[in-house]
Amino acid sequence: MWNLLKTFFKERYPLEGIGEFMSHKTVPVHRHSIWYYFGGITMALLCFLIASGLLLLLYYRPSVEGSYESVRFIMTKVDFGWLIRSVHVWSANLIIFFATVHLISTFYMHAYRSPRELTWMSGVCLLCLLMGFGFTGYLLPWNVLSFFATKVGTEIAGSVPLVGPTLRTFLRGGSEVGDATLSRFFWIHIAVLPVTLVCFLSVHLMMVQVQGMSKPLSVKDDRSEPFFPDFFLHDVIVWLILLGGVLCLSLYWPATMGVKADPFAATPVGIRPEWYFLWMFQTLKLFPSHILGVEGEVVAILSMGLGALVLFLMPWVDRPGIHKRFRWMLWIIGVLVIGYIITMTVVAL
Repeated sequence: MWNLLKTFFKERYPLEGIGEFMSHKTVPVHRHSIWYYFGGITMALLCFLIASGLLLLLYYRPSVEGSYESVRFIMTKVDFGWLIRSVHVWSANLIIFFATVHLISTFYMHAYRSPRELTWMSGVCLLCLLMGFGFTGYLLPWNVLSFFATKVGTEIAGSVPLVGPTLRTFLRGGSEVGDATLSRFFWIHIAVLPVTLVCFLSVHLMMVQVQGMSKPLSVKDDRSEPFFPDFFLHDVIVWLILLGGVLCLSLYWPATMGVKADPFAATPVGIRPEWYFLWMFQTLKLFPSHILGVEGEVVAILSMGLGALVLFLMPWVDRPGIHKRFRWMLWIIGVLVIGYIITMTVVAL
């Protein structure tokens, strides 16, 4: 029967080229090889998110009247609903952490240099999309924390020069956070962002497969191992350990419900966004109200936007043949930026 099936598919779908490609694909082996696993970890967490999100969609209702109650129904009435939601919440937090680590490791291994410029740029876009998932998904339970955090977040978006007011109105679906905002965030979360993510991820993975994995400039060793089955089996082991870790976190620290949002209530003290936006939130607090006649919040947003643009264009900032001192300066600046982000996050907690 197996031979018949193989013959059937071989006659109709000649896929020998894919098998040939997989048999020749290799992964460099050196002391930095551990960083190659973080891309696969991010992919595994994305699979956990998709699987748990699809299950949550069976019961979730995107409306001011029904969202909180539907989440409570999932948590209390649906078999293992609390576990599925906890897996979704933990996976959402972990995927941004590991995607950030993956980006940092790529930066310090100089894997953005020619011919991998577009691979780097697509990776930066993917991280931004994952943060967009976090921002839009945060409002969906419609509790006090998510409601007021979204209100603050959209107010910050409204401070962007030129397009700020239009962007805020677009995100909210009106002048205030309400039913239109929840509906808009829901559809962005389950439709717009997933389609965009699939497009960027497909391009990113295709380029990684075609160009192979980069080696750090300092590594002169040419050793490698086959991707399939050697490295792939290692990846699978890491994914299984990761799944066990996510399940343990979900069991011992399950997601909570919070209190249902009341749009007419005063903003509670200590409202803040999710941890991956905390450093931005704290940075805005550090700027004075006005700098040279310009609002401090606008200057802060422009500064962070300029930093993101430099990160996006890093393959052209760190060009081949660049002076060694400048490369060391980039290395030190990267360490300082990472230290600043960690410090501001800890201070804001």
